[in-house]
Amino acid sequence: MRNESNSIYTLFNGAGVFIAYAMLGGSLYYAPVDFSTKGYWAMGILLLTISLVNVVKYRLDDRNSEDRINKLEAAKAEKILEEYVVEKDK
Repeated sequence: MRNESNSIYTLFNGAGVFIAYAMLGGSLYYAPVDFSTKGYWAMGILLLTISLVNVVKYRLDDRNSEDRINKLEAAKAEKILEEYVVEKDK
């Protein structure tokens, strides 16, 4: 169930991004400005996209790292408790 909802969510977001880029492309094409200004707008859109991808990637990496640390701490606590229980039984 979870993979299906994630794929639907991803598809919906992908369609939204595609529509947004199509609309930006149309506005660039039909804008009544010279070609160099359109180039600067296009570079801005491209650099903004790259920045957003990097932000999402770094946030995801940070979350994965935090999850790993939490799992290691939980395993360490479990081992300490297990050793304590074994000592109590002796």
